[in-house]
Amino acid sequence: MNFSRFARHAFGLPFLLSGVCALALSPAAGYHLLKKIPFGAAPGGSEYFDYINFDSAARRVYLSHGTEFLVVEADAGTTVGTISGLKRCHGVALVPELNRGFISDEGAGQIVMIDLKTLKTIGQINGQEDADSITYDPASKHVFVFNGSPKSATVIDPEKGAVIATLPLGGAPEQAVADGKGMIYDNLIDTNEVIAIDSRDLKIKSRWPVAPAGRPVSIAMDTVHRRLFIGGRNPKMLVVMDADSGRIMGEPFPIGDRVDTNVYDPETALIAASTREGTLHIIHEDSPDKYSVVETVKTEFGAKTMGLDRKTHNLYLSTSDFGPAPAPTTQQPNPQPVATPGTFRLLIYGR
Repeated sequence: MNFSRFARHAFGLPFLLSGVCALALSPAAGYHLLKKIPFGAAPGGSEYFDYINFDSAARRVYLSHGTEFLVVEADAGTTVGTISGLKRCHGVALVPELNRGFISDEGAGQIVMIDLKTLKTIGQINGQEDADSITYDPASKHVFVFNGSPKSATVIDPEKGAVIATLPLGGAPEQAVADGKGMIYDNLIDTNEVIAIDSRDLKIKSRWPVAPAGRPVSIAMDTVHRRLFIGGRNPKMLVVMDADSGRIMGEPFPIGDRVDTNVYDPETALIAASTREGTLHIIHEDSPDKYSVVETVKTEFGAKTMGLDRKTHNLYLSTSDFGPAPAPTTQQPNPQPVATPGTFRLLIYGR
């Protein structure tokens, strides 16, 4: 269908105005705990959790929980299903047009394909070890799985349920984000850079340093204004990067220890970063080139993974109780506190 220039402008104007209004609004502080939902122990006895994926349209929250994925109804807080039989899962990519989800299972070196309605496993795809961050790119219609130790990305055709390529990345990948137009950005934690991957020709187009931040882990994006929000662990700070040039915008923001997730809410223009020490950092995008701290919220130790509900603007974090770290060994000179089995819980924060 052909549209006149006037029609194109008329259709685009509301979206442009909504974006301008979101940035112009004064940010409101006051995030606080709304609800805490406890869960039982995952099968196998060890406590582990990672990415949270929020399906706002279906009102479902997908919680990584070691050997299972818990699926929770967002408004009632009730468990609607469990995807079990996993070894050590990390994240899930949702492909709603195919009614399929894809789970990265580090322990099995697989990507587990599920039916989104029944939550039943419908296939396994052989990947690589240390399968971690996973995302669906709607532009190329590919699922990308980022593998830490192999320093690679596994690219999957979600309709065929098959691997179509394995990309060497030149560094250990962490969280990734797609811009919806054919570019995927991923943190490389050991080389202190962000890479831009063309999702159609499967080539790395750019490599940009994240300094003054270091060991970048978390990432989110304002796709309209082409800004990346990157959280680093050493030094501990959040930086804003131009997604087209790689230029760091303005001064970095100090954040807590061991950041693991960033989210961006386009309606409120708020960026949130969650850290293991139990801090939730809220920053407002005043304009694409100007940002201001709104507040730092005390959460709970270990609450470093997070999802955003774009309908209510609530933030969903997961954590558990933790025991002391074991004694250092030659193999593990810097051991971390150990999660206590059976104490996994979901924390919901809102304003």
